[in-house]
Amino acid sequence: MGTPALLDRYELLAAWHRLIPEVEHAGRHRYELDELGETILNPAPSARRQIVLTDVFCHLTEQIGHLAAMSVPVITPALGIRVPDVVWMPCERWESFDRDEPVPFAPDLCVEVLLDSDRTHDIDRRVTSYLEGGATEVIVVCHSGQVEFWGSAGRRQASSFGIALSLDSMYFEEAGVSSRGTVRG
Repeated sequence: MGTPALLDRYELLAAWHRLIPEVEHAGRHRYELDELGETILNPAPSARRQIVLTDVFCHLTEQIGHLAAMSVPVITPALGIRVPDVVWMPCERWESFDRDEPVPFAPDLCVEVLLDSDRTHDIDRRVTSYLEGGATEVIVVCHSGQVEFWGSAGRRQASSFGIALSLDSMYFEEAGVSSRGTVRG
């Protein structure tokens, strides 16, 4: 038996459109499609995860502009259609596609917040796929509140966008140290 074929962008979009009527009750973007077009249902985020997502969104809009969005579906080269927690890209990129459809490329900046999430098991694949799909940077907020910045050359010490996230430690599993790119205590 052969290896299943990965779906191309158009096949993924067709599968996405077939799925929409079936999952409207679950919330518009609480699901993703893997590279074979299989449905992945994401559990609803807890209140504390929603607060952290909102904090990250607010930090991005304050520091690099208002063109950030939460829970936007993105077509990735190797993982299907995924929904990063927060994305940001310049205006001209937002204008280059139909915004009622999944973004046909990875936005310049993608953020994944692992708090209360089962994405930990595939975060390396997500980071790689966003970067291969055109992202300049991927930010991962870990369960402990540690903030990681990733680029095409690997993990970075700081954001290439100059972003500093100051997230309240009360929402994380372990209190952090007050410093640029980490949790304040």
